[in-house]
Amino acid sequence: MVYLMGVDIGTTSAKSVIVDESGKVISEHSSEYDVITPYPGWAEQWPDVWFDAVLKVIKNSLEKSDLSPSKIKGIAISGLYGGSGVPVDENFEPLRPCIIWMDRRAQKETEWVKKNIPKDRIVSITGNYVDSYYGFTKILWIKNNEPDVWNKVYKFITPKDFVIYKLTGNLVIDHSSAGNLGGLYDLRKRRWSNEMSEMLGIPVEKLPERIVKSTEIAGYLKRDLSSVTGLLEGTPVIAGGIDAPVAQLSAGSVDPGEQVVMLGTSMCWGTLHEGEYISPSLVNFPYVVDDDSLIYTFGGGATSGAIVKWFRDNFGGSYDALNKEASEIPAGSEGLIVLPYFMGERSPIWDPRAKGMIFGLSLKHTRAHVYRAFLEGVAYSLRHNIEEAKKMGMNIPKKCSIVGGGAKSDLWVKILADVTGLDMVKVRGNVEAPLGDAFLSGLGIGFFKDKHEIKRWVNYEDPVVSEEQQIYEKLYEIYKDLYKHTKEDMWRLPLRYR
Repeated sequence: MVYLMGVDIGTTSAKSVIVDESGKVISEHSSEYDVITPYPGWAEQWPDVWFDAVLKVIKNSLEKSDLSPSKIKGIAISGLYGGSGVPVDENFEPLRPCIIWMDRRAQKETEWVKKNIPKDRIVSITGNYVDSYYGFTKILWIKNNEPDVWNKVYKFITPKDFVIYKLTGNLVIDHSSAGNLGGLYDLRKRRWSNEMSEMLGIPVEKLPERIVKSTEIAGYLKRDLSSVTGLLEGTPVIAGGIDAPVAQLSAGSVDPGEQVVMLGTSMCWGTLHEGEYISPSLVNFPYVVDDDSLIYTFGGGATSGAIVKWFRDNFGGSYDALNKEASEIPAGSEGLIVLPYFMGERSPIWDPRAKGMIFGLSLKHTRAHVYRAFLEGVAYSLRHNIEEAKKMGMNIPKKCSIVGGGAKSDLWVKILADVTGLDMVKVRGNVEAPLGDAFLSGLGIGFFKDKHEIKRWVNYEDPVVSEEQQIYEKLYEIYKDLYKHTKEDMWRLPLRYR
């Protein structure tokens, strides 16, 4: 029997899983950590936090499995979108924390790009436009604001590729990670763009030279880390990819037209195509299988799961208790609407200074009303992104798979179905990205030859169908209008308060 390991480095935790060749989960483990937020709209992490967590989850999942290390034939690693990436010096020592995807500080840099680089040129080359979400704007922020750091930067390395380097001594970046950097990656030619490098003033030499497929062996586990992880020296480490498309893979999605919602700290709704539906309103980069032909296009809320956690942490209760209370509240939360823009917002509004809002409060409303309105606000955000895809001509199927922590809430899944009108299908077991990683490791070592083998791994629960979409129609229109009517005031708020 062949056993495979997958590890995902998320925004707030690292997770590992060991599966057998049929996809059966043998063991799993997770380890939490925090995001540094020194100012509103800022979000950073030191890379050693990820590396330490990865070592811990590998070791613990292996111990839980009771398997001999020789049974683990490969490990693949996915990771959060690392924004700027980790700036390291020539000794690969981090020079500052990584400015992660959630960070929105690079607003001046975004405006500079809009004024100085023609939109059709950057979109025609990269498949994406410009926003402070993208890593290249964050790299420009470091260049403009921290010259001492900039002058010492040897490379900018994504979170999971930093960990892979520490595990193997080899530096790579996969195509999904390179494409999601935006600005510097040629989506048609699948390589760094010298033209965009010159226009932006970001030398290609500061980026990893070796761009690989997500299924490629990046290197082999070093001897000194064998004793720390429990894995054998020389265990193949596969390149993996950005966590959102790897989570898409974990739902069995490998063919054009298939769609998946990943509902974790953020929300990513993604679909696959062969390059015919590129739009700067959404994010576009190579998928983690068939990297040379398939495009993963996604839209998503920056703080979808994060705002629900924020509500729980600040207003009390467990998720189970809050869901139970909220399930007794009518659809529409009796007139409450939440804008879930707690760290600015990505697609489709692309506004770094968008703010969260609770609209329609009265003395009748309770904690349960507000909590349900938070869940509904994320569902409105999902529908908003799907509608943007429809404008591009995409044919959106009725079935939509859902994975991630949010899928554990039956109430939330039902709300998502009711607001969007789609049949939401949960993946049984809901292992998410680590399962996709494990499958990538099987492809990487050559054990699997066909990407469709993942479909044999995945079992689905019965669809959750839409029953109350009509109730949400008017509220959804108000949701969209609320942002339009308050955008100007959102921009009047100060960026810092001390």
